[in-house]
Amino acid sequence: MTTTHFSTTLSTTQPHPQQLVVLNMARVAKKLTNTGVSQAKPKEKTYELSDGEGLILRIHTSGTKKWLFKYHTPHTKKRTNLTLGAYPDISLANARIKRTEAKDLLAQDIDPKEHKDQTALNTAKAYNNTFKHVAFQHHEIKKTTVSADHAKDVWRSIELHLLPTLGNIPIHKLDAPKVIHTLKPIAAKSLETVKRLCQRINEVMVYSVNTGLIHHNPLAGINKAFETPVKQNMATIPPSELPSLMTKLNQASIKLTTRFLIEWQLHTMIRPSEAAGTRWDEIDIEKALWSIPAERMKKKKAHTVPLTPQTLSLLEAIKPLSGQFEYVFTGDRNPRRPANSSTANMAIQRMGYKNKLVAHGLRSIGSTAMNDEGFDADVIESCLAHVGKNEVRNAYNRSDYLERRKIAMCWWSDFIEKAATGNMSLSNSKQGLSIVNS
Repeated sequence: MTTTHFSTTLSTTQPHPQQLVVLNMARVAKKLTNTGVSQAKPKEKTYELSDGEGLILRIHTSGTKKWLFKYHTPHTKKRTNLTLGAYPDISLANARIKRTEAKDLLAQDIDPKEHKDQTALNTAKAYNNTFKHVAFQHHEIKKTTVSADHAKDVWRSIELHLLPTLGNIPIHKLDAPKVIHTLKPIAAKSLETVKRLCQRINEVMVYSVNTGLIHHNPLAGINKAFETPVKQNMATIPPSELPSLMTKLNQASIKLTTRFLIEWQLHTMIRPSEAAGTRWDEIDIEKALWSIPAERMKKKKAHTVPLTPQTLSLLEAIKPLSGQFEYVFTGDRNPRRPANSSTANMAIQRMGYKNKLVAHGLRSIGSTAMNDEGFDADVIESCLAHVGKNEVRNAYNRSDYLERRKIAMCWWSDFIEKAATGNMSLSNSKQGLSIVNS
């Protein structure tokens, strides 16, 4: 009897094999089907259908059906829901894929909801960072390292050639085919312009990489898609033609201030924009030095120009015209503004030097003459305010070469004065004022 009783007890505590099959079938039956999802009707109250493993279809009283993934957050273990989307936009199969993706994140201790929100934020931020927006941000930094005129030229070229077609494209969507398509019509007119634009685009892209907006620069080799422009130096003349230039300058029908500016630029070997913006408070007559602040220089490095007897004579001669104003070379329409940086260049063209000499080329005349005379190359580069990449060497050049530059600059002013013999250069004496066409 005892044995029989024991057997009866086992049979009442263990499910029969057929019962196990029924239980398994019941579990499978809980899985949703496409038909069940599509035919689920709204009721008086919102209700949910479960697909298992946290996937829920919520049916609202309005008939709207939304997929949810119910889970516990990785760290706080708080019960929460992740909205996966609405049915039928998100099918049952896609909802299950999204559930799997969410579970994969949880396995890495990543909250799926936080991940979704952050991804949406990053996407919105990426699309707000258009090429125009990022280019402007970069330009705000760029203009602190170059002269104001150069900064304006850079931004003007970006506005003219790039922003109309690329401006509204998110920076992470820029690729080589888009940029090449934009630059091809420009390349047909000027390869030199395309070369500069490629450089400027890449500066913006490198800035984007360095600030974390993009992971890599897909435009690094964009210049290789175009022919290399033939290098053209600034139009200039050899020192042997300086007497002819001084003759034409003496006879030219140009404003007196413009002639002063051309001679000043010739003697000082300074760039057109830096020369046109000369201020009286930058001049130290007693020390015979012109100190140009960093913000006015192309490379944002302060530069000191030794003033020769001839350049001091120029300042003495022009002082009655502009001494009461801020700028040595005043503007045509507004004497409280400096002369336009292109004034000298336009005057030189009208003197018959179109395609032969530009204002910037006046520097080359002095450089060539000094090299021919045998002056130290580093001294000449310092006279031209050329900045190398070696900061220690640059500092040495600025401090040690000043006295040697004084000698070189005085030699150059004497060279100009000899070339102007008989033409009454303004730098010789005030007498030149009486024969200059104003």
